[in-house]
Amino acid sequence: MSILSNRLRRSHPDAGPIVIEPMRRRDLKAIMPIEDAAYPTSWSRRIFETELDQVGNGSRYYLVARDGRDIVGYAGLWHVIDPDGDQAHITNIVVDEAHRRRGVASRLMLDLARTARSRGCVAWTLEVRAGSTGAQELYRVFGFAPAGIRRRYYDNVEDAIVMWCHDLATDEYAARLDTIERELQEDGR
Repeated sequence: MSILSNRLRRSHPDAGPIVIEPMRRRDLKAIMPIEDAAYPTSWSRRIFETELDQVGNGSRYYLVARDGRDIVGYAGLWHVIDPDGDQAHITNIVVDEAHRRRGVASRLMLDLARTARSRGCVAWTLEVRAGSTGAQELYRVFGFAPAGIRRRYYDNVEDAIVMWCHDLATDEYAARLDTIERELQEDGR
Protein backbone atom coordinates (compact mmCIF):
# COMPACT_ATOMS: atom_id res chain seq x y z
CA MET A 1 0.00 0.00 0.00
CA SER A 2 1.31 3.45 -0.83
CA ILE A 3 2.14 6.05 1.75
CA LEU A 4 -0.39 8.40 0.11
CA SER A 5 -3.98 7.32 0.54
CA ASN A 6 -6.19 6.75 -2.48
CA ARG A 7 -8.19 9.81 -1.49
CA LEU A 8 -5.10 12.00 -1.69
CA ARG A 9 -3.96 10.43 -4.95
CA ARG A 10 -7.12 10.98 -6.97
CA SER A 11 -6.06 12.31 -10.34
CA HIS A 12 -7.68 15.12 -12.30
CA PRO A 13 -7.58 15.10 -16.11
CA ASP A 14 -7.00 18.88 -16.25
CA ALA A 15 -4.10 18.80 -13.79
CA GLY A 16 -1.08 20.72 -15.02
CA PRO A 17 2.42 20.57 -13.63
CA ILE A 18 2.59 22.35 -10.30
CA VAL A 19 5.64 24.54 -9.76
CA ILE A 20 6.71 25.44 -6.23
CA GLU A 21 8.66 28.69 -5.81
CA PRO A 22 9.39 31.34 -3.17
CA MET A 23 6.56 33.71 -2.29
CA ARG A 24 7.09 37.34 -3.27
CA ARG A 25 5.20 40.50 -2.38
CA ARG A 26 3.78 40.70 -5.89
CA ASP A 27 2.13 37.31 -5.27
CA LEU A 28 -0.04 38.72 -2.48
CA LYS A 29 -2.63 40.03 -4.95
CA ALA A 30 -3.37 36.42 -5.97
CA ILE A 31 -2.91 34.99 -2.47
CA MET A 32 -5.38 37.24 -0.65
CA PRO A 33 -8.55 35.89 -2.35
CA ILE A 34 -7.44 32.31 -1.58
CA GLU A 35 -6.74 33.28 2.04
CA ASP A 36 -10.09 35.07 2.40
CA ALA A 37 -11.98 32.07 1.00
CA ALA A 38 -10.21 29.65 3.34
CA TYR A 39 -10.65 31.45 6.66
CA PRO A 40 -13.50 33.42 8.21
CA THR A 41 -10.85 35.55 9.92
CA SER A 42 -7.99 35.59 7.45
CA TRP A 43 -4.52 37.04 7.65
CA SER A 44 -4.34 40.59 6.36
CA ARG A 45 -2.05 41.65 3.55
CA ARG A 46 0.00 43.48 6.18
CA ILE A 47 0.57 40.26 8.14
CA PHE A 48 1.86 38.56 5.00
CA GLU A 49 4.10 41.56 4.27
CA THR A 50 5.51 41.44 7.80
CA GLU A 51 6.18 37.72 7.46
CA LEU A 52 7.89 38.22 4.09
CA ASP A 53 10.05 40.96 5.62
CA GLN A 54 11.50 38.29 7.94
CA VAL A 55 12.39 35.81 5.20
CA GLY A 56 15.80 37.43 4.73
CA ASN A 57 16.92 36.74 8.30
CA GLY A 58 16.12 33.02 7.97
CA SER A 59 13.35 32.91 10.57
CA ARG A 60 10.59 32.59 7.95
CA TYR A 61 10.08 30.69 4.70
CA TYR A 62 7.10 31.15 2.37
CA LEU A 63 6.19 29.40 -0.89
CA VAL A 64 3.59 29.53 -3.61
CA ALA A 65 2.33 26.76 -5.85
CA ARG A 66 1.68 27.70 -9.46
CA ASP A 67 -0.36 25.95 -12.09
CA GLY A 68 0.88 27.74 -15.18
CA ARG A 69 0.78 31.43 -14.28
CA ASP A 70 -1.91 31.02 -11.62
CA ILE A 71 -1.12 30.79 -7.92
CA VAL A 72 -3.14 27.88 -6.58
CA GLY A 73 -1.69 27.52 -3.08
CA TYR A 74 0.84 28.75 -0.59
CA ALA A 75 2.55 27.71 2.61
CA GLY A 76 4.74 29.14 5.33
CA LEU A 77 7.21 28.01 7.94
CA TRP A 78 8.81 29.55 11.01
CA HIS A 79 12.28 28.42 12.07
CA VAL A 80 12.48 28.32 15.87
CA ILE A 81 15.94 28.09 17.44
CA ASP A 82 15.95 25.80 20.46
CA PRO A 83 18.94 24.59 22.52
CA ASP A 84 17.43 21.09 22.51
CA GLY A 85 17.22 21.09 18.71
CA ASP A 86 15.76 23.63 16.33
CA GLN A 87 12.12 23.27 15.38
CA ALA A 88 9.90 24.37 12.55
CA HIS A 89 6.32 25.56 12.80
CA ILE A 90 4.00 25.46 9.80
CA THR A 91 2.17 28.78 9.83
CA ASN A 92 -0.19 28.05 6.97
CA ILE A 93 -0.78 25.75 4.07
CA VAL A 94 -3.69 26.68 1.85
CA VAL A 95 -4.80 25.43 -1.55
CA ASP A 96 -7.43 27.07 -3.72
CA GLU A 97 -10.60 24.99 -3.50
CA ALA A 98 -10.67 24.24 -7.24
CA HIS A 99 -7.15 22.74 -7.03
CA ARG A 100 -7.52 20.53 -3.97
CA ARG A 101 -6.90 16.77 -4.13
CA ARG A 102 -4.33 17.25 -6.89
CA GLY A 103 -1.19 16.91 -4.79
CA VAL A 104 -0.60 20.66 -4.37
CA ALA A 105 -0.55 20.54 -0.55
CA SER A 106 1.71 17.48 -0.66
CA ARG A 107 4.16 19.30 -2.94
CA LEU A 108 4.16 22.32 -0.62
CA MET A 109 4.69 20.07 2.41
CA LEU A 110 7.61 18.31 0.70
CA ASP A 111 9.36 21.62 0.14
CA LEU A 112 8.68 22.78 3.71
CA ALA A 113 9.99 19.50 5.13
CA ARG A 114 13.17 19.58 3.09
CA THR A 115 13.77 23.22 3.99
CA ALA A 116 13.27 22.53 7.70
CA ARG A 117 15.67 19.58 7.48
CA SER A 118 18.27 21.65 5.61
CA ARG A 119 18.09 24.26 8.38
CA GLY A 120 18.85 21.62 11.00
CA CYS A 121 15.37 21.30 12.50
CA VAL A 122 14.80 18.09 14.41
CA ALA A 123 11.01 18.42 14.82
CA TRP A 124 8.12 20.37 13.42
CA THR A 125 4.62 21.26 14.49
CA LEU A 126 1.35 22.79 13.33
CA GLU A 127 -2.22 23.45 14.36
CA VAL A 128 -5.12 22.12 12.30
CA ARG A 129 -8.86 22.58 12.62
CA ALA A 130 -10.46 19.74 14.55
CA GLY A 131 -13.03 19.39 11.77
CA SER A 132 -10.50 19.34 8.92
CA THR A 133 -10.06 15.60 8.59
CA GLY A 134 -8.58 15.81 5.08
CA ALA A 135 -5.77 18.05 6.30
CA GLN A 136 -5.17 15.82 9.32
CA GLU A 137 -4.88 12.84 6.98
CA LEU A 138 -2.29 14.68 4.88
CA TYR A 139 -0.27 15.60 7.97
CA ARG A 140 -0.28 11.98 9.15
CA VAL A 141 1.23 11.00 5.79
CA PHE A 142 4.07 13.37 6.69
CA GLY A 143 4.56 11.73 10.10
CA PHE A 144 2.58 14.14 12.28
CA ALA A 145 0.64 12.83 15.26
CA PRO A 146 -1.86 14.62 17.51
CA ALA A 147 -0.26 15.98 20.68
CA GLY A 148 -2.90 18.24 22.19
CA ILE A 149 -5.88 20.52 21.72
CA ARG A 150 -6.08 24.31 21.67
CA ARG A 151 -9.66 25.06 22.69
CA ARG A 152 -11.56 27.56 20.54
CA TYR A 153 -8.34 28.44 18.67
CA TYR A 154 -10.00 29.31 15.37
CA ASP A 155 -12.16 32.42 15.56
CA ASN A 156 -12.80 31.64 19.23
CA VAL A 157 -15.14 28.88 18.03
CA GLU A 158 -13.39 25.78 16.64
CA ASP A 159 -10.73 23.76 18.43
CA ALA A 160 -7.31 23.18 16.92
CA ILE A 161 -5.46 19.91 17.12
CA VAL A 162 -1.77 20.45 17.79
CA MET A 163 0.27 17.95 15.79
CA TRP A 164 3.99 17.17 16.05
CA CYS A 165 6.52 15.21 14.07
CA HIS A 166 9.65 14.53 16.14
CA ASP A 167 11.77 12.51 13.69
CA LEU A 168 12.34 15.20 11.05
CA ALA A 169 16.14 14.88 11.12
CA THR A 170 16.33 11.10 10.75
CA ASP A 171 17.34 9.07 7.71
CA GLU A 172 14.00 7.27 7.95
CA TYR A 173 12.18 10.59 7.57
CA ALA A 174 14.27 11.46 4.50
CA ALA A 175 13.22 8.09 3.04
CA ARG A 176 9.56 8.91 3.83
CA LEU A 177 9.88 12.18 1.89
CA ASP A 178 11.50 10.39 -1.05
CA THR A 179 8.62 7.89 -1.11
CA ILE A 180 5.99 10.64 -1.05
CA GLU A 181 7.74 12.48 -3.87
CA ARG A 182 8.10 9.32 -5.96
CA GLU A 183 4.39 8.52 -5.52
CA LEU A 184 3.42 12.05 -6.57
CA GLN A 185 5.59 11.72 -9.68
CA GLU A 186 4.14 8.31 -10.51
CA ASP A 187 0.67 9.82 -10.22
CA GLY A 188 1.66 12.55 -12.69
CA ARG A 189 1.81 15.39 -10.21
